[in-house]
Amino acid sequence: MGKKSSSLSLIYLIGMALVVIGFIIPMFKFTFGPFSGTKNGFNFIDFDHFGFVTIGALLIFVGACLGVVFSLAPVGSKDLLKLICLVASIAGGIVLIVGFNQDSFYKFVGKQFFKAAYIGFYMIIVGWVVGLAGYITKK
Repeated sequence: MGKKSSSLSLIYLIGMALVVIGFIIPMFKFTFGPFSGTKNGFNFIDFDHFGFVTIGALLIFVGACLGVVFSLAPVGSKDLLKLICLVASIAGGIVLIVGFNQDSFYKFVGKQFFKAAYIGFYMIIVGWVVGLAGYITKK
């Protein structure tokens, strides 16, 4: 009996799901002054002060969500769409970091970046790596 191959790339799907979950749970935890508390990815989306930070956060989340959808949906050019979603999500992370250096509040966040990074931030990074590995291996 032959081995049945599945068109579902499970490793890529897990990676993109990790990015979505990492965006929803707290990404940064601040313990100083008026900035005490945690911030998830949705806290960076502000349509009143639309800028790099909002664009980056939207790209991360929308790219990861569409990556999950395209993994599960029977669409043509699935590999190309999944690559576009992964690249868009990673580009959103880069845009978010650039945005941190543009705004005065986010400059403060950017200087404390790794000190304030919390579980969601690391989950997004792991999700990108797992998603890239899953895309490359097609598994």
